[in-house]
Amino acid sequence: MSVKPVTLSIVLAAALAVGLAAAWFLNLAPSPVEPGAPAVGAVAHFTPIDPPRPAPDAAFEDGDGRRLTLADFRGRVVLLNIWATWCGPCVVEMPSLDRLQARLGGADFTVVALSQDRGGAEVVGPFYRRLGLASLGVYLDPSNRVARALGVDGLPTTFVLDRQGRTVGTLEGPAEWDSPEAVALVKDVMDEKSSALSRQSSVVSRIGAPN
Repeated sequence: MSVKPVTLSIVLAAALAVGLAAAWFLNLAPSPVEPGAPAVGAVAHFTPIDPPRPAPDAAFEDGDGRRLTLADFRGRVVLLNIWATWCGPCVVEMPSLDRLQARLGGADFTVVALSQDRGGAEVVGPFYRRLGLASLGVYLDPSNRVARALGVDGLPTTFVLDRQGRTVGTLEGPAEWDSPEAVALVKDVMDEKSSALSRQSSVVSRIGAPN
């Protein structure tokens, strides 16, 4: 039995396929994000709000029916996500918000995932259980008061609030909120207080230093 020689075209085609596969794999690997870097990747469409704007005082409720406003979260950086269970992109995005809350949530940061569902807790509670959302709190705005006050045009829309309760940026559409880029963006806002305190301490030290 004779074996036909492998043609040059087949060799070139195989090499090209291997090269494309390697490039595809390398493009999937997340690259490290430096603090203070511009928003890229999963949050490339994040738009800073400059100067920052005071958040609206429109009321909403938590899962226990307690009345809240965004002012109740001052002192913490807030990722405010306007969403609904009937919004397909919102459903895809919610698990990453849950993971972000699990990773960074606490005294310095929280995710406020504010549902627009008219059915309120009766709709949102089963939705959370179905998706296994264990870290996110339940927040309800069935009358869309906050969304209207913020001028939201579509869902999902996300705002980042600084510790003073001001909106410092927004992103329309879904994002992978626990991606390296998104986490770096949130940490930049969280670090602003530490930087301010460091500068204040430095000034105080210089003023108090003997001549």
